[in-house]
Amino acid sequence: MHILDDLDSLSPRAREFVRRAAWREGREKSRIPTDFLQIRDPSDRLISAPTELVIRREGFADRFGGLRYEVRRSAFLGRDRYDVTRLWNFDLDEEIRKDGRSWCFGWTGEHVSSPVRFLAHTDGRVGVSDGGPFLEIASSITQLIESHALTDEVSSWEPLPSSLEPWVSSCSALDFVARVVGLTLVPEASGRFERWYLSDAVAVREFWTWTSQHPRTRGVMLWRHSKSSADHTRRT
Repeated sequence: MHILDDLDSLSPRAREFVRRAAWREGREKSRIPTDFLQIRDPSDRLISAPTELVIRREGFADRFGGLRYEVRRSAFLGRDRYDVTRLWNFDLDEEIRKDGRSWCFGWTGEHVSSPVRFLAHTDGRVGVSDGGPFLEIASSITQLIESHALTDEVSSWEPLPSSLEPWVSSCSALDFVARVVGLTLVPEASGRFERWYLSDAVAVREFWTWTSQHPRTRGVMLWRHSKSSADHTRRT
């Protein structure tokens, strides 16, 4: 069943976000079902799509195909506040590649000039590739949606100097984060390479950069609750 027809796997926050921000854009464009595909293995031989790939890829199409939503995000860079809105598209693309003993497949992802291709792994993880190996960014599509719901929710708060893009690290707020008390992990929005923490007045997104060129580094996005946070904004 499509995610828009069955929101039970999401938290109340994510359900509210999806109901407000998401829509389904018809059916996916005509494509060859995965079980009819001939794909290349690591030896460059053409083989039939393995069962695990068929199940996961077609399951992705049934559950998320056609899904669209917009995520609001804010950051403070230099002397300016930036508020941006990014479209996410969950349609499959034609990319299929081997990853160790398993497989991963491509999907559209975020509509932005980005150095990466978005991938879904047959073990359920979500990742990217910048031309190198699969790099995990979320433990599942559900966790990714939960993270987007939180990003959107705190976009109206007051951002502290940090990174706007999740593939760019920022350590400017690390000392501040260490001094904040009362932060609680948000488990549904957190995974191995992304963690969300909340208190009554502060939201923290801790993440690891999307690169295979050097060891992944820690980055932080940080917001404080403020009724006046929408003032003096600069939009891009």
